[in-house]
Amino acid sequence: MNNIILGRAEFRDKVYACWLGKNIGGTLGAPYEGDKSNHDLTFYDPVPDKSAPNDDLDFQLIWLVMLEKEGLPPRLVSFAQYWTQYLHKYPWNEYGFCNRNLKRGLMPPVCGWFENYFVDEMGSPIRSEIWACTAPADPQTAAALAWSDSALDHAGGEGMWGEMFWAAVESAAFVLNDPLELIRIGLAMIPPACLISRVIREAVWCWANDIPYGDVRERLKHIYYHEQPCNAVLNHGFIVIGWLYGNDFGDRLCKAVNCGFDTDCTGATLGSLLGILGGTHAISERWSDPIGKDIVLHEFTVDCGVPKTLDELTERTASLATKAAEQGDGVVAFGESTEVPPDLLSILYRNEKAIGAMRQDVRCGVAADADLHIFLHYNGDPVLYPDIVRRMHVTCLENGKPVPLKATIEGPDKWKIRPVRGSRPPAFEITAPATDRAEELRVTVVCDETTGRAAFTVLSPHDAQGFPNITQSTQWSPGMKVKSCSGRTIAFE
Repeated sequence: MNNIILGRAEFRDKVYACWLGKNIGGTLGAPYEGDKSNHDLTFYDPVPDKSAPNDDLDFQLIWLVMLEKEGLPPRLVSFAQYWTQYLHKYPWNEYGFCNRNLKRGLMPPVCGWFENYFVDEMGSPIRSEIWACTAPADPQTAAALAWSDSALDHAGGEGMWGEMFWAAVESAAFVLNDPLELIRIGLAMIPPACLISRVIREAVWCWANDIPYGDVRERLKHIYYHEQPCNAVLNHGFIVIGWLYGNDFGDRLCKAVNCGFDTDCTGATLGSLLGILGGTHAISERWSDPIGKDIVLHEFTVDCGVPKTLDELTERTASLATKAAEQGDGVVAFGESTEVPPDLLSILYRNEKAIGAMRQDVRCGVAADADLHIFLHYNGDPVLYPDIVRRMHVTCLENGKPVPLKATIEGPDKWKIRPVRGSRPPAFEITAPATDRAEELRVTVVCDETTGRAAFTVLSPHDAQGFPNITQSTQWSPGMKVKSCSGRTIAFE
């Protein structure tokens, strides 16, 4: 197997166009977000004088700083730390419930799904570009990185598969142009029967069988409709039909946005992909001039030294990609010009890392002690019900690699904790009495000569009464409890 060589100048141009396309598509769709109607846009309406602030970009700016400071590959605990410090002001939907779980002491990936109705939303698919640009021409690595990101707020949901799909597609787009081949590569990285996979395959089938654009939009809406306009499934279909049915950069964006629903996210995701595919020469000044080069942060994003312009963002992204290639397995390198080997497609279709990521346990939490990452596997909800024996187990990574370990668990005085003899990895049977508050389990592990300690939250039934399925944007704040729920409305104490 030969290396893929990426020309530095061409790569930088594609990265810049990726971020530029992201801002263009997000700004085009922002005025219509949540509107489920058909639209007839052919250009911005209204025409902006700057880029619209958008969480689609801002979360990735925080991850950029995290990667620069913490290094590659990113750790789940680092995601949680940076989220808590710089993204905690975002109150709605999956972001709000991630905040709630982190404040309760639940760590990823369990914080990404527990009592979180919004795991199927667009909040993580819109964060795929940083992983594609960090792992260009390496779709399986990009998809695996996207798994870690989406574990914060979409663990096990359609949003997770959406982010992995787009990260892979956008990564491969640095060296491949064929949309059908790119889509097949993305699909190879996610579960074949998930709804994201199904809606994308349906959109491709319609295009291949000459079903008109308007009819496809109605067909997908009929099959995959959801009350929540930011549900990822239908919006993924709209991105794909905009890509396949459009004629050029602007027409493709408009066709995606004109489908309605989560319009800023569909426009932003497609815009970034088209930027990678075509570079800056595919984006006319007609589209780029109204938004300029400045990055406009959302009011909920805490500035921790993020880039202020697209040029700065591009340079810092390219620097990360160079470091990642130097630390990687040698599949991708940078040179004066782009060169691809004869077995390019075989390289791009490899998906062992993506499959490995999907095999990770989402019913666990992770904590770090120096180089040790300690995982408590709840083997179910992170809740103990009175006098019911639950078996949990412990695993550990040291410098990113699994290690054999000895472990002990301590808990509150009245709890019964019994090690399961001969279990590998170490397992424990845990029983709690009736309680009305969360408690901590304190885990100690010994790996060779290294000792690590971590504390994990276990909720009582009183702390885990659930939330109803809801169909409107829901903002969370500390101490929030459900007071009443009727139809599409939800009230909090």
